[in-house]
Amino acid sequence: MNILFLIDGLSGGGAERVIITLATAMTEKGHDVTIVSLRSGNAYPLPEGVHYYLVEDSYRGPFHRQTEIGRRARALDRALASLFSTKQIDLAISHLPKTDRIVAASKYLRNPWFCLHCALVAGELDNKKGWKRWRKHRQLIKTYSQKRLITVSEALEQDVRTIGIRPAFLRTIYNPFDLEKIRGAAQEKSAFEKEKFLLHVGRFHPQKRHDRLLEAFKLSGYPGKLVLLGEGDSQEKKKIEDIIEKQGLAGRVLFAGFVTNPYPVMRAAQALVLSSDYEGFGNVLVEALACSTQVVSTNAPYGPAEILRGPLAQGLSQLTAESLAAAMRRVIASPITITEEMLAPFTVHKSVENYLSLGL
Repeated sequence: MNILFLIDGLSGGGAERVIITLATAMTEKGHDVTIVSLRSGNAYPLPEGVHYYLVEDSYRGPFHRQTEIGRRARALDRALASLFSTKQIDLAISHLPKTDRIVAASKYLRNPWFCLHCALVAGELDNKKGWKRWRKHRQLIKTYSQKRLITVSEALEQDVRTIGIRPAFLRTIYNPFDLEKIRGAAQEKSAFEKEKFLLHVGRFHPQKRHDRLLEAFKLSGYPGKLVLLGEGDSQEKKKIEDIIEKQGLAGRVLFAGFVTNPYPVMRAAQALVLSSDYEGFGNVLVEALACSTQVVSTNAPYGPAEILRGPLAQGLSQLTAESLAAAMRRVIASPITITEEMLAPFTVHKSVENYLSLGL
């Protein structure tokens, strides 16, 4: 099949890693895969054999914002007409909200799929009030209603319907994880090999609730360190640094930045901790489990509870620092043996199989 992924850039995020994983596996199975990015900058190396094209917007004239979606949709259509002049697109999948709005306005793409990686209510609406919230709500309904949608967790399906979106088709496909590649990459040497530490992986953003993480870390009484793997807004990082100082945690919390291969750090950690208010899925939880590392997470809408099932559910907490600290203590005191059965729903083979069935 000729498969097209569309995304607003390949910066170092979860959706971007999902596309790279899918593109790699699909190419290895003999499919022709193209990634079209709407913004420059690649945090991940492109898989061998995958076609990559940049369709970037350079217009900075009057009414730049007001005309953006239509203008960029037309530019995308021109690029796709050129790229696929001699072959048809069998499966097209759009990722991330800005890209989705542009793809929804495309006249070239007929009936593409839209993959929703995060909560629409919490991620797109809850931070807005009044007219801005009303406008965003209408925008979401216009973008996604009567479209073919993929959600990365089952709970996200209810989130879609809560907003009032009426999709033409709705299907859940869990994110793909190449467990053997993760385990192989995890064998590289970690800079924290000799440390005793807990790990948080995620960008500096209010959604990730580093404030809750730091308070829980202090309340837990954990004797080691806390490593923060990720980057983000400088103002948000300054807030985190201020909390570290206020909590008396200076020297115990280490900023490790963004790395393309986080798995050696995951492997070396005593546990990975996710402290978010909401997640579409929670990729880092599966990745840590693949590295045989214990996991702790807030029971945040919408993904963690679908990952941490059975014995792993001891790592779930309520959305408070006190509950998260108690979960840290439970997991450290009674580590769980991580089995292949626990990871079976999230293998790259299963995910690719489900995606390819969409193009049949």
